[in-house]
Amino acid sequence: MTPLIDGLQYANWSEKIFRQMRDGGVDAVHVTITYHETFRETVLNIERWNRWFEQFPHLIFLGRTAADVARARETGRTAIFFGSQNPSCMEDDIGLIEVLHTLGLRFMQLTYNNQSLLASGCYEADDTGLTRMGREVVAEMNRVGLVVDMSHSGERSTLEAIEHSTRPIAITHANPHDWHPALRNKSETVLRALGQSGGMLGFSVYPHHLRGGSACDVTDYCEMIARTADLMGIDHVGIGTDLCQDQPDSIVEWMRVGRWTKVIDYGEGSAAAPGFPPMPEWFADNRDFGRIAAGLRATGMAEADVAAVMGGNWLRFFEKSFAPKTKEGSTLHRAAE
Repeated sequence: MTPLIDGLQYANWSEKIFRQMRDGGVDAVHVTITYHETFRETVLNIERWNRWFEQFPHLIFLGRTAADVARARETGRTAIFFGSQNPSCMEDDIGLIEVLHTLGLRFMQLTYNNQSLLASGCYEADDTGLTRMGREVVAEMNRVGLVVDMSHSGERSTLEAIEHSTRPIAITHANPHDWHPALRNKSETVLRALGQSGGMLGFSVYPHHLRGGSACDVTDYCEMIARTADLMGIDHVGIGTDLCQDQPDSIVEWMRVGRWTKVIDYGEGSAAAPGFPPMPEWFADNRDFGRIAAGLRATGMAEADVAAVMGGNWLRFFEKSFAPKTKEGSTLHRAAE
């Protein structure tokens, strides 16, 4: 059977959510473990996850390879794959990339809205593309098996990452800009380049990324997925909900402000104090993925294609992405631990 995989979540993790993952049949989730944290703070977050793995071994475990998705299905658990939404975890030390991969990190964004040492974020007025360090970091990420994620990056930076990377990159949580013009959503130019290069797009359910916001209906959302699959190729799209379940509104401030400003950054929301918008009624938590699958079927999408979008494509991407390269340029496929 084809797995069910979510390309991005940042929940306020708890046993309740882990049980909902199992109730929803979710086999693997890429989870954000760090936003603006330093390397040491990221390690502390990994320690916290290690405690959850100890407390709930019957529900979750750390995923390191694509083979762990099959192990999750076989054992009735959810494989957790770590990711960072900002390169702050590697600080200014390229050597930490391999250390972070060894600790379990499998995705890292080159930017989070702002300019970083590596590239320009989607909120910068001037997108200068990959920096000198950015090109070196992409090469090192390619070497060790750490996925380049450009979800919060500007257009030029994203296109340069696609071109410079020797492995397909991912945009784990975004939607087409022409469907809803959020700054975080991606242009047709980016989506075409991503598909042609073998990359992956995870469709977001976060209301700021949806046409109509919280009122977006599942039919409109699924029809958007079907059109984008026609544009990019069915093999290059999946789900990346950006589910922030049970997070307090104060977390939005941390996501947007971090350490870079003393004032509130209103970001994609209104001029009101930042907070999480209500989720659309058809997707509240991990038990609702079936509604997306049903919506895709209602568009006329073939069952094999629905399965690909709901997880099959992410699994194939994991198989190509997580193992380090050998000196000859191939990848080492390590058995699941």
